[in-house]
Amino acid sequence: MTITDRTNPAAVAGDTTAQAAAASATDSTSPQVTEDMLARGRTAHELDRKHVFHSWQAQGPFSPMTIVKAEGSRIWDGEGKEMLDLSSQLVNTNIGHQHPAVIRAIQEQAADICTIAPQHVNDARSEAARLIAEIAPEGMEHVFFTNGGADANEHAIRMARLHTGRAKVLSAYRSYHGGTNLAVNVTGDPRRFPNDTPGDGVVHFMPAYTYRSHFGSTTEAEETERALRHLEDMILLEGAQNIAALILETVPGTAGIYAPPAGYLEGVRELTKQHGIMFITDEVMAGFGRTGEWLAIDNWGITPDLITFAKGVNSGYVPLGGVIISEPIYQTFVDRQFPGGLTYSGHPLACAAAVATIGAMRDEGMVENAKRLGTDVIGPRLEEIKAKHPSVGDVRGLGCFWAIELVKNRETKEPLAPYGGSSEALNRVLGAIKEGGVLPFANFNRIHVVPPLNISDEDVLAGLDVIDRALDIADTYVE
Repeated sequence: MTITDRTNPAAVAGDTTAQAAAASATDSTSPQVTEDMLARGRTAHELDRKHVFHSWQAQGPFSPMTIVKAEGSRIWDGEGKEMLDLSSQLVNTNIGHQHPAVIRAIQEQAADICTIAPQHVNDARSEAARLIAEIAPEGMEHVFFTNGGADANEHAIRMARLHTGRAKVLSAYRSYHGGTNLAVNVTGDPRRFPNDTPGDGVVHFMPAYTYRSHFGSTTEAEETERALRHLEDMILLEGAQNIAALILETVPGTAGIYAPPAGYLEGVRELTKQHGIMFITDEVMAGFGRTGEWLAIDNWGITPDLITFAKGVNSGYVPLGGVIISEPIYQTFVDRQFPGGLTYSGHPLACAAAVATIGAMRDEGMVENAKRLGTDVIGPRLEEIKAKHPSVGDVRGLGCFWAIELVKNRETKEPLAPYGGSSEALNRVLGAIKEGGVLPFANFNRIHVVPPLNISDEDVLAGLDVIDRALDIADTYVE
């Protein structure tokens, strides 16, 4: 095991100290990794650099980590080093790596029917749709399957436009909705900049974000009231009669895990109803137990018109996403063709994995465990870390979905890394975390704590201890 022991008093004061502390607490190679695995990993890395074009990367200086083994909450890199996966990869391995029930379901499905065209019925897709509809709010009985979250959002917007006969889409800044053409334009973070095509009818608005309020709010109540007033103004100024949909991550993920203040989502739902705008909640990252509820909307008890999902629905074992559709929108397409679809919509292997994942989550109480971890373990420990480190401006989250926001100055809230970029300070902190045997998830000036929902208390606390020590580096940059 490579995680530094919780009783180790070593403090991370800089890179050299961090490496020394990590070296004293880790084994160079895990006995779980064989020499054959390492050899295959070296070959894979060589071929990767020759032939693979990576997403969201400048290809030249990029040196990706090789992973030779993954199990539960851990991965093993190309040197055989064991690491605790506090990233859940891209916040999608909600049940951890290589869950035996899901692996078995994929194998059994492959032996039965590997693939079938989406116009035909297959039992894996039918059962997955039934289970997903069972999780959804009452009255949302129909599921359209896609390959992932981006095309789920694309198709949900298409449904809303055809249902309403309107074209515009409202989306929040500080959001992410996918990398395909429309989804990246709906996105409200810098990843859309190189691909921005304003003619697609997308209009961005300022979200409710209490820590970095765009409205000068000092309380949650003020933030809710001012953010809703701003949204109402946007609807008025853009023309409600022109707006097909409003899409919102229920709890934004890569944009900062900033849960909406009390009353905000309810207010958005009311405004969209009032103006005949379809409300799409993007649950791609926040759904399927991540927030300690089956869907993040369950934390606020709202029912949107469309729900998009992916990632955690089958822990990312086989690509799968989809749209959960309300009855009025479904009725629009009862006698009218829906002009959309995908060759792999409802792929049997992916749907079999979803059925097994939902079953495993229920049988093992993973959603309830995620809620308990957030309330009793992660939240309290992060508050301790915040009290200790002046570089921590804010900690926030719920379930197994948390963010640590790092700043140079708590009063001014100047971020430790700029919006849309990184910094020497953050890179040194992340280096120390990795040296300590933890694989983190980071974006801009934040470290996200997003472990599998079935991680043990001991593992998550050990991982947070590594982060705690690494933040001594961040403190040296505080002004």
